[in-house]
Amino acid sequence: MASAIILFAHGARDPEWARPFHGILARLQQILPDTPVMVAYLECVQPTLADAVTQLAEEGTTSITLIPMFLARGGHLKEDLPKRLDLIRQQHPELNFNISPAIGEVDAILQNLADWVYQEHQRNKKPA
Repeated sequence: MASAIILFAHGARDPEWARPFHGILARLQQILPDTPVMVAYLECVQPTLADAVTQLAEEGTTSITLIPMFLARGGHLKEDLPKRLDLIRQQHPELNFNISPAIGEVDAILQNLADWVYQEHQRNKKPA
């Protein structure tokens, strides 16, 4: 079974906004050279989720791990993503989707963020 990863992000008009996602993509491609990895967007940026899924399906993917690159599970993940996935599943019934929690709901990520905030605070503290 050929598996792939899609990092699903919101999208923004400013192209620099996507830079961190491309950094994560590059790192994943390094550590998983035999696994297709793509970034797909909800809006403003290409490819869309549907386009990314179609491309992966055409390349022989049968299972997709979808990682929502959102800090919280708001309306986009509660409403928009399920609607899009329903349409995509109709077009690609052969595909298996594994939907991960939003990255902001993952304890390891929250701990790393808290550690980084602490380190930044310590680094920027002025001596008394």
